[in-house]
Amino acid sequence: MFYDTAANRHGLPHDPFKAIVSPRPIGWIGTRAADGSLNVAPYSFFNAISDRPKLVMFSSSGYKDSVRNIEATGEFTASFASRNLSEAVNKTSIAAPHGESEFEIAGLTPVDGTLVNAPFVGEAYAALECRMTEMFQPKGLDGEPSDNYVVIGQVVGIHIRDEAIRDGRFDMATVRPLARLGYMDYCDGGDVFQMVRPTR
Repeated sequence: MFYDTAANRHGLPHDPFKAIVSPRPIGWIGTRAADGSLNVAPYSFFNAISDRPKLVMFSSSGYKDSVRNIEATGEFTASFASRNLSEAVNKTSIAAPHGESEFEIAGLTPVDGTLVNAPFVGEAYAALECRMTEMFQPKGLDGEPSDNYVVIGQVVGIHIRDEAIRDGRFDMATVRPLARLGYMDYCDGGDVFQMVRPTR
């Protein structure tokens, strides 16, 4: 099949776009509002985009609390979403009113960052402390801005739990990273295999 996305007449019960661009890592973004209230929410438009400097990005569909808080403070965390915390990750996706903590809703422990004034999930195998470098609304071919807000942050500190390290590596079989597929589907990255990059 083929369809053009302007009309988007794919004839399927659900739009397959996000299912095709998958699996997507989940950015479990922690922020502190200007009034001191805490927020944590999962974003499946998330990834690392540079290692020198270490940069991550996430994109929010609409101007949500995470974006508002980062715009006010310039700081956030990204906690590692793993299979063992999948139910908690899902609970934090609730549309809670501003000021109500998703940490409390999901029974999670907020831990203050060491270098940034934002909380991360204490139960997570790892967490990144980030300072915002850019925030913008991406544009389409017509020049009109998307409804999404893209946040780019530089990683200034990294937390890793001791049990996540095996043979000197952050062990995927142990941490089983949670990823978003299409629709309501998820997967974990615990089934690991290796390939060596070819050389000439």
